[in-house]
Amino acid sequence: MIPAQSNFLSEFLNSLFNIPVAYTEPISYAALGIIAFVVVYVLGRAVVMPVADRAMDRRGLEANAKKPLRKVVFFIVLFVAVAAAFAASGRGNILTSLATVAAAATLAIGFAMQNVIANFVAGVFIFVEKPFKIGDWIQFDGNDGVVEDISLRVTRVRTFDNELLTVPNSQLTDNVVKNPVDADKLRLKFLFGIGYDDDIEKATDIIMEEAEAHGGIMDDPGPSVRLTELGDSSVGLQSRIWIANPSRADFVKTRGEYVTAVKRRFDEEGIDIPYPTRTLTGGIDVAEGPVAGE
Repeated sequence: MIPAQSNFLSEFLNSLFNIPVAYTEPISYAALGIIAFVVVYVLGRAVVMPVADRAMDRRGLEANAKKPLRKVVFFIVLFVAVAAAFAASGRGNILTSLATVAAAATLAIGFAMQNVIANFVAGVFIFVEKPFKIGDWIQFDGNDGVVEDISLRVTRVRTFDNELLTVPNSQLTDNVVKNPVDADKLRLKFLFGIGYDDDIEKATDIIMEEAEAHGGIMDDPGPSVRLTELGDSSVGLQSRIWIANPSRADFVKTRGEYVTAVKRRFDEEGIDIPYPTRTLTGGIDVAEGPVAGE
């Protein structure tokens, strides 16, 4: 059955351009479909998108969560506009068109975009579970850096060598990701090696004193030192310290200053930091015989 609008448009084209009805009907259907698509798309961008933005603002969503959700709303608007175009062009009612478009899209996506779907689902888990957020320092798969952007497909991480890593979200949800700055404090460990002839108690006191004197090291929890290793050439004293509100810069700066201060005190107190040595024993036998070339 030909809709009244299509019939009117067909008669208008026939009277204006003297086009046969066999050609005017498909043209009128196509024109109605295009008009329906444009109207729904424009209304969606002008009405639905701002309403969605205000709803996200009322819920207090962060920028990294709003950006992918706006993309989802945009694709919904686009999907409805395509379905409306199908319905207006005589391809059934709007519900039938929605089901047709959805079935075709599902089939195409299922075969051609398996990896994209996996990353999309992983992105949803990242937004829901929030293992990290933009600005966090994370460590994963031998890499570490600061999260610059999180989308529904990939996460972008800036390394400390200023390299930008574009990481598929599925790699971050399928593997272990460390987030050292998730809590309000971070524990650092460093192993100091001293000689077997050095005074362990004196070295322990120096390590503790330098930790307590450093302004960036927390008093609660306080620092601690334990003898944890008897190596081939050194005794290992492991120091554990805590820093507040950690960042990668704080981590590197505090550890560097602390280790430097302990090394300076060791030098002043005559405590050795040995390096591996090897002792060769035995002898060399020289056999008598003709010299080469003689």
